[in-house]
Amino acid sequence: MHMHLLETPFQKEYAYRRTGTSAVNHLLRLGILGPDLTLGHGVWMTEEDIEIVAETNTCVCHNCSSNFRLRSGTLPLMRLLSKNLRVGIGIDEAGINEDRDMLQEMRMALITHRTPGLAPGEVPSADQILRMATEFGASTTVFRGSIGRLDPGKRMDALLFNYRSVTHPYQETNIPLISVLIQRAKSKDIYQVYVDGELSYSDGKFIKVDRDHILELIAEDLSKNKTSAEIRSFALATEVTPFVIDFYRDYLTHTSNRRPFYSASSRD
Repeated sequence: MHMHLLETPFQKEYAYRRTGTSAVNHLLRLGILGPDLTLGHGVWMTEEDIEIVAETNTCVCHNCSSNFRLRSGTLPLMRLLSKNLRVGIGIDEAGINEDRDMLQEMRMALITHRTPGLAPGEVPSADQILRMATEFGASTTVFRGSIGRLDPGKRMDALLFNYRSVTHPYQETNIPLISVLIQRAKSKDIYQVYVDGELSYSDGKFIKVDRDHILELIAEDLSKNKTSAEIRSFALATEVTPFVIDFYRDYLTHTSNRRPFYSASSRD
């Protein structure tokens, strides 16, 4: 089960007003939390919320680029990882990370949480990011236990990269290969894709899918003139926005004196 939760401070405030407690604590009372539930975003969890999520072994999905684009906030990732939470990496949906580039998302998650300081353990490592994108990502799905790791008995889902394409013209040999992958690899560097042991993509071409034809069909369909209902919907969104902003102007009573997990600047 997947549930978007505490993506914005407004959702956090709404939970307090509606239930008298935090959204996470409310779900705990309902008996919903656990390893079969994934919380999408979780940006506005409190210290107590994180403890509850950890104790119930609930999963979290980190949608880094979505949080930036929608001005939602920044997940306190290192706090979650310090509690041994299974945090996967997601891209929310195609309209948020428009190229659906998971490598880009991994790189963004790696650099977003590089807070000022010197100790390596204070920021995510490339190894942690890769695990979030594979094993922990798999644990948020119904395929948990059969995908996410290249172990005997599991499905063989794998990407093969062109090493020269990733590293040309030069790559220092003492840099760990996983760091090279996260920091430098792009989708153009993928040579082959295997799904459950079956080759589905090789050297720039999909094996069983005519991707170019599908994209042309999508382009043709989306290029059609908008219906009157669609035109009205766009106009309504513009018209209603000032009223939404005004409604929420003084809404955040519970978050006005919050202590952030991240403090990366100095006003004075």
